[in-house]
Amino acid sequence: MNNKPVYLTPEGVERLNAELKHLITEERPRVAQRIHDSKLDCDITENAEYEDAKQEQSFLEGRIATIEAQLKNAEVIEHPNGGDKVRIGSTVVISGPDGKETFTIVGSAEAAPREGRISNESPVGSALMGHKKGEEVTVNAPAGPVTYMLVSIK
Repeated sequence: MNNKPVYLTPEGVERLNAELKHLITEERPRVAQRIHDSKLDCDITENAEYEDAKQEQSFLEGRIATIEAQLKNAEVIEHPNGGDKVRIGSTVVISGPDGKETFTIVGSAEAAPREGRISNESPVGSALMGHKKGEEVTVNAPAGPVTYMLVSIK
């Protein structure tokens, strides 16, 4: 398994621990019961419900293993108090073609762009890393270069 550090904020650690607890204490028993019940229905060689339940179990166990590995390799990044440069944990306001946008820069394991958390490895996140308030940053987006002004860093 990969031993690359997984950068997480304290909130990211909490979210992963909560998800892991939910998967182990609620989802795993539910899926096990579903497998058990589908075996009772009929011959398992031609049982779509059984196959579907086994597939769900495989996905669930994979997710549990992924979270456990992420937590094992976690490097917790405390929130910077302001700071003059963008780094993991910084909340930034940028101004670009679509107006102002606010993001928190996080490690890839907890990125959720719709929730305002972008990865330090994403095009925008990696372009912002190390820059200071007031600087222009050009992002090499799939549709072509886009320039943003770094309005603030928290």
